[in-house]
Amino acid sequence: MRRIFELMMLIIVFVTAAAAVCAQTLTAPMLEEGDGLEIDKLQEYRGMAWDAWAESMASEEALQIEDDIYAFSYDDVAMRFTVQIFGETPEDGYPLYIALHGGGYDDTGETNDSQWEDMQTYYTEYLENAVYVAVRGIRDTWDTHFNPESYPLYDRLIEDMILNAYVDPNRVYLTGFSAGGDGVYAVGARMADRFAAVNMSSGHPNGISMVNFYHLPIQLQAGEYDTDYDRNTVTAEYGMLLDELQSEYPDGYEHRTLIHRDRGHNYEDYDREPVEVYSDIYGYLSGENTGTEQVNSYAPDWLDDHVRNPLPESIRWDLGTRADLRETDAFYYLSADKDTQGLIQVYRDSNFILLAPEDLDGDFKIYFNEDMIDFSQPVHFEIADRGELDVMLIPEESWLTFTTFDRGDPNYQFEAAVSYSWLLENMVMAVP
Repeated sequence: MRRIFELMMLIIVFVTAAAAVCAQTLTAPMLEEGDGLEIDKLQEYRGMAWDAWAESMASEEALQIEDDIYAFSYDDVAMRFTVQIFGETPEDGYPLYIALHGGGYDDTGETNDSQWEDMQTYYTEYLENAVYVAVRGIRDTWDTHFNPESYPLYDRLIEDMILNAYVDPNRVYLTGFSAGGDGVYAVGARMADRFAAVNMSSGHPNGISMVNFYHLPIQLQAGEYDTDYDRNTVTAEYGMLLDELQSEYPDGYEHRTLIHRDRGHNYEDYDREPVEVYSDIYGYLSGENTGTEQVNSYAPDWLDDHVRNPLPESIRWDLGTRADLRETDAFYYLSADKDTQGLIQVYRDSNFILLAPEDLDGDFKIYFNEDMIDFSQPVHFEIADRGELDVMLIPEESWLTFTTFDRGDPNYQFEAAVSYSWLLENMVMAVP
């Protein structure tokens, strides 16, 4: 896996689209014939599509069920949440902090209600110029924050905050404590393209794959003596796993692991006062190096250092780690039906695209907009061990409308797409 991706990186360095032009250039099939858009007016078309989407959402605002409590529904469940807006509106929009409470399985719901009430102020002491949303788990189950219906409700919540609370879609953050930390692992892995960074405090990963965190920075926190479900050691082990991934893929998997010395399940991740953490998680696990350091563990401060890149040059997408009930099938600028399985790896540099899927069972699409490519020039595609192809992509209204309505995120508006299966059918083997 690593060797294939390294090969992709090397090819990008030494080969440019201009120097690797195939003998034949094909035009990708359009979604609807005669639907092409003028290249020099694409920003104008995007604005019109966004306005149409915003108008369509006017009747779908959150239901206000109490003075400060709102809700979105999915079938027979509702996601309740509170919203607090702090300070002045930043020029590019507010950062959004979505906070997940502790609790979990609860016969009466009283514990989760109490934990939710605490979370409504838990991380707010130092917030400035921000939107803070505290979400109530949709059911009183151990996976209260990541029931199947939770995922489309998070999508709807984020879309609503972008549209109605002037939130910057590139500064959406997720943080959670205890059962909320479980939720951060699960939601982050399955919706990584929605967030700029996430913080996990005192939770458990429950075996989740970390592949999709390639471009989602994550901070892991646990207390030294939080031995229930081995949260302390599992947190350290996942920090080590991320160390390994970052070593293999140095442009991604940014993370920080904090094991709080002499603390159990609770510690001050809600305060800026320096706390004592182990400086070496390997030494902590082995007991050979118990050195410590003083750090600021206030979750929003670490989160706020990160801004999402919605169109990264490289993507690694584990298709086995998705949420079935989400309406979108997209991930950054890729899209795959829910039944498609495998690992998709992509590297792009302007009009040069390299694809290296592994164990792929099914098809997927690559989306394009003018922030990614020059539509006036062909796009050069290469598929590892399969061949190469030059393709003209025609921007069209149908794809723009579909992708605008698909995720309600202005960074994920695309005017063209091409499928992997079509590329394979038309590939020409590269000449050595």
